[in-house]
Amino acid sequence: MAKNLICLLVDDDEDDREIFEIALKDTGAPFDYLAESNAEDALQKLKNEETFIPDFIFLDLNMPIMNGKQCLREIKEIPRLRAVPVIIYTTSSYIKDIEETKQLGASHFFTKPSSTGALTKILSALFQNETLPFSLSHGN
Repeated sequence: MAKNLICLLVDDDEDDREIFEIALKDTGAPFDYLAESNAEDALQKLKNEETFIPDFIFLDLNMPIMNGKQCLREIKEIPRLRAVPVIIYTTSSYIKDIEETKQLGASHFFTKPSSTGALTKILSALFQNETLPFSLSHGN
């Protein structure tokens, strides 16, 4: 039996967290989904629960108090998580954000698609280890 993929989403928008979970279910992949509504809680979990190692971390950039870039920087400082793919999942499509997050160690940069179906396709490709460009943007 296949091991469940552990997916952590850090996003302050409740609707986006729900849409993400629907898209995850639609991939048909076995998964365990955890969501945090802010970077501080996510980092606390990642730092304090030493056996918690997600297969994928999806990170919004535009969050209050601590933004996604700051969170990414801190995630990459945790030795056991350095190899975990951190995927930026945001409304931003600014070239500067794309370049900065790549330099900070993000695996991919996905602009939130306007449909659950488009997100499902991206997640399916990611879970099947298909070669994807670093940045994918979707019009709304």
